[in-house]
Amino acid sequence: MFSHLIRNLRKGPAPWAALAATLTLLSLFIFLGAPAAPAETLPLPAPPFEGKIGKTYKDSVPDFPKPVQAPKDAPNVLLIILDDVGFGQAGTFGGPVPTPTLDRLAQNGLRYNQLHTTALCSPTRAALLTGRNHHSVGVGNIMEFATGYPGYDAIMPKSAATIAEILKQHGFSTAAFGKWHLAPGRECTTLGPFDRWPTGQGFQYYYGFLAAETNQFYPALFENKNPVSPPATPEEGYILNKDLADKAIKWLHYQNSVSPHKPFFIYYATGACHAPHHAPQEWIDKFKGKFAQGWDKVREETYARQQKLGVIPPKTKLTSRPPEIPGWDNLPPDQKRLFAHMQEAFAAYLAHTDHEIGRVVEAIRQLGKLDNTMVIYIVGDNGPSAEGTMEGTLNEVAACGNGIIEPLGVMLKRYDEIGGPKTMGHYPVGWAWAGSSPLKWVKQVASHFGGTRNPMVISWPQRITDKGGLRPQFHHVIDLAPTILEVTGIQAPTMVNGVKQKPLEGVSLAYTFDQAGAQAKTRHLTQYFEMFGNRALYHDGWMASARHGRLPWQTMGHATGDFDHDKWELYQVSEDFSQADDLAAKYPQKVKDLQELFWQEAKKYNVLPLDDRFVERVLDTRKRLASPRKSFTYYPGATRVNAELAPDIFNRSYSITALVDNPDGKAQGVLVTQGGKFGGYSLFVKDGKPTFVYNWGDSARYTVTSQEALPSGKSTIRFDFAWDGGKPGAGGTGTMFINEKKMAGGRLDHTMMTGFSFDETFDVGEDSGTTAGDYRVPFRFTGKLEKLTIDLHEGLGDKGDPAAIRH
Repeated sequence: MFSHLIRNLRKGPAPWAALAATLTLLSLFIFLGAPAAPAETLPLPAPPFEGKIGKTYKDSVPDFPKPVQAPKDAPNVLLIILDDVGFGQAGTFGGPVPTPTLDRLAQNGLRYNQLHTTALCSPTRAALLTGRNHHSVGVGNIMEFATGYPGYDAIMPKSAATIAEILKQHGFSTAAFGKWHLAPGRECTTLGPFDRWPTGQGFQYYYGFLAAETNQFYPALFENKNPVSPPATPEEGYILNKDLADKAIKWLHYQNSVSPHKPFFIYYATGACHAPHHAPQEWIDKFKGKFAQGWDKVREETYARQQKLGVIPPKTKLTSRPPEIPGWDNLPPDQKRLFAHMQEAFAAYLAHTDHEIGRVVEAIRQLGKLDNTMVIYIVGDNGPSAEGTMEGTLNEVAACGNGIIEPLGVMLKRYDEIGGPKTMGHYPVGWAWAGSSPLKWVKQVASHFGGTRNPMVISWPQRITDKGGLRPQFHHVIDLAPTILEVTGIQAPTMVNGVKQKPLEGVSLAYTFDQAGAQAKTRHLTQYFEMFGNRALYHDGWMASARHGRLPWQTMGHATGDFDHDKWELYQVSEDFSQADDLAAKYPQKVKDLQELFWQEAKKYNVLPLDDRFVERVLDTRKRLASPRKSFTYYPGATRVNAELAPDIFNRSYSITALVDNPDGKAQGVLVTQGGKFGGYSLFVKDGKPTFVYNWGDSARYTVTSQEALPSGKSTIRFDFAWDGGKPGAGGTGTMFINEKKMAGGRLDHTMMTGFSFDETFDVGEDSGTTAGDYRVPFRFTGKLEKLTIDLHEGLGDKGDPAAIRH
């Protein structure tokens, strides 16, 4: 515009018509404003050459390409998110577990009491890192529950670049530590594809685990794209929480040594406090006797502290216990003793996690970087977990996914093992409910705040002056990516790596950082919620909520697919913090309006179709995604194979055949294994004899051992399993052969129906995890394993529609 005007003026006196036209254009420019800045495309274009090129280097001036530099004075960002921690569990927000690191950050920053998550882990993480709703990026549920619909395919699209990718391309150093759970299991192999691994989503360094959970004492770890073993054993003091902090501190020191001029972005996603509830024994001992009063009293005590701290509005009501959850006073003494100890282990887990996070924060302080580091500490990716059943469990995958419930007497005998490496524990439902104080419901229940409201603290000493302030604005995890972009001075790109980007769906909450931020009106006006058919719609201070029929601890046999008869409740949440007073009968039209808005949002963000299945969905999806192969051949070196890529031996008959060479007659070791101590199987040679062990959820081990030793030279070992059929988890008969001669047979009274563990792996020629059999890992086969074949025979759902497995 101005160049056009200047060109006219430079020509000398212009004709009146031309001058009038130019002035008209100028007035339009002033009235309409300057044209918008060009949309940003990543990678950023290379800067033009600004040197001089002569005939030779003597009369030339070089100009090396300049690396991308982050915006001046952009803050570092430490984004922390815990797992399965509810609104009323951390001491900073009134809970019974001391969290001094969170306390210190809150005293030097801001507390947020109305941040919301999605009610489940993978969806929350996808929304947090992309700034878009979880269904909008294909993560409507966890990776393992993917279905073949756009909102549920578990494939995060390239049109939704993560905040890490954007910051990396703007000159930040980026690293991720801990739980990922954003790549489908079938992609979690060392062959890739790596697009949805952390290193494919903008993180230059990664150390952690890819699955929903992992054993804190024996984690299935990856460093960047490579499987690695823990650097020590539990006997040597190893536990994952400390390891993650050690690695993060080491990375910080390296980054500050090599690139101190670069700001950093760290995504620190602990596996805590997702089951298994593990902690060092000395931390468990700190909580001895702290929960003997039971979950009813603990919830009341938490509520009182929350009122005193001011983290809930003064008029907030403590919502009542659902009738499905027993009162503490009605429990027998043995259950009280056991259940209190399970809560002690959880409390130790949370306290220890906060302690290790404190070491990372302290490392940043010692580097002199804390003043200009925005620390975002989100206390949970959903509400507290009620997936440990009414009685709690010492093996949560066996209980939650396979229906294996340990008798009370068995758990009492193992009382002293709770929280340690011999258990994979999870507390009972009652403690989850207590941990959501004063809210209704728990994890999975997206219709109510007990499933979706998580505390948050943001500390940024250089920017936030209202130290210790409270911010009550309604916000959602999709708002954190826009916030980071705003405070770093980076524009949301419209094109990343050649792919057009979906618009961000969150709004920045940086407006709350100001001294007057406590009184500012929320800028997040509308938000849908949905998980397993539990659904809600928030709009301008009101919320319509429909809790669907299946309870969060009912993992099998309770899916109905009927959503038309769900009861809708109505809450004025701007005045009713805990959703205590249902106003649906008083304002029926308001309910209808919000219901209609929910369906509009559901269509807009790929929420449909609704699906209330849990274990049934896993089985159904497994059948639909299963390889059409019925025969799998493996060679030595096939280790750390993700369970989703292993032969699906569940609920079917199968054969395992190994061609081996035993040159000196002394060969021993693992031929093939999947899972481990808490559920799995292993075919191995020990004391000269081929042996098959099936570990049924650490509750029973079925062993078939050859009566004769493996002869010298080449042999064929075969194990056949003939499944009884009928229903998932049925038993069968196992038979061992050497060179086609029957050597042994035996019953497997039960089998596991869905899986052995979330982080289980499949190994050939050695055991890379914990052991299902009686040997010490890795127990590599010392003979020559030429090849191993697994042949799958008829199983559940093979005759017709996979939906048959629902029955």
